[in-house]
Amino acid sequence: MTAADRAGADRRPADRLHVAMTVEQCWQRVPGGSASYIVALLAALQRRDDVRTTGLSAWHRTPPLPDHTPSGPVRSLGLPRYPLYRAWNWLSAPRPEWVVRDLDVVHAATWAIPPTGRPLVVTVHDVAFLHEPEHFTPRGVRFFTRALDRTRDEAAAVIVPSQATADDCIGAGIDAGRVHVVPHGAPRWTVDATEIAALRARLDLPERFVLWCGTFEPRKNLAGLLQGFALAAQADPELHLVLVGPPGWGQTDHATHVGPWAARVHEVGWLGTNDLRVAYAAATAFCFPSTREGFGLPVLEAMSVGTPVVTSRGTSMAEVVGGTGVLVAPEDPAEIAGGMLRAVGPEHDALGAAGLRRSEDFTWDRAAEQTVAAYRAAAAGR
Repeated sequence: MTAADRAGADRRPADRLHVAMTVEQCWQRVPGGSASYIVALLAALQRRDDVRTTGLSAWHRTPPLPDHTPSGPVRSLGLPRYPLYRAWNWLSAPRPEWVVRDLDVVHAATWAIPPTGRPLVVTVHDVAFLHEPEHFTPRGVRFFTRALDRTRDEAAAVIVPSQATADDCIGAGIDAGRVHVVPHGAPRWTVDATEIAALRARLDLPERFVLWCGTFEPRKNLAGLLQGFALAAQADPELHLVLVGPPGWGQTDHATHVGPWAARVHEVGWLGTNDLRVAYAAATAFCFPSTREGFGLPVLEAMSVGTPVVTSRGTSMAEVVGGTGVLVAPEDPAEIAGGMLRAVGPEHDALGAAGLRRSEDFTWDRAAEQTVAAYRAAAAGR
């Protein structure tokens, strides 16, 4: 350690917390929003001087994708993912404190929860498996149920991204006093016209299109999205639909486009963060009619570049957009169609500007501050 490093250490608070956070989601085949959460939150925590972090992962031969690489030190627990998860759930080993010294708090950032003698914080992104178990594999439902039971029994604090998820957790038997609502942050993206033109040419994107992005899986309601677009396409013959995302679990009927509008549906597959940033800005509107989400990060990402949003009424996404988006019943294709047409119509500019202003209220630095407050609450209740 240099003299400058020692001087900096001397200026750090004496009660600086050392937190071990699970980052295994970053190695998943489909990292999803949970990995985005981990990467962004870790970066914000590392900008603070009252906490330091160490990531926890399974054993891997290769690093995660560049878009999902957690910052800061990461320690392997020595086992491949599935043996590690089984050992955590049924053998209460290996424990983070066995490989990371001087731990104050352990943070399970997903349903993969390490056993520990330290105060445990768990992020519950959603409990959709309780409401729609048919949208998940039987193995997944068993894993999530076990994790929920352990969270209820072992967690000193539970972090959730929305009030909707907080209500679900309380309804599932988690004490309200342990639940901390910590909304995600919005990216501070800028996009210029040159970038949009380049992406449009490279992906052969249409001039006017509604964008959807996510993992192709049942709860994303792609069938409802397509049915809604079929109606909107009749009213607006120049409107297209662009689907972005990797394949996920389950058979969905998104690939079956039947009707005169079918040629106006474009599947471009997975996009890296940089291309996705530009795709949001290139879109005329963003439509995300999921039946249930813990937060709905794509909604906030679209808002952050000024793209009008259509999303589901009565969900966490409605919390995010507030009064700035178009809310529809996800089970009603006619409402989805009407929402699309409204977002690309005369209200387009006003909706986009309102969403952009609203997105500025969501920051990862604020999320980090609230997360540290949850850590301290957990540590104080040990």
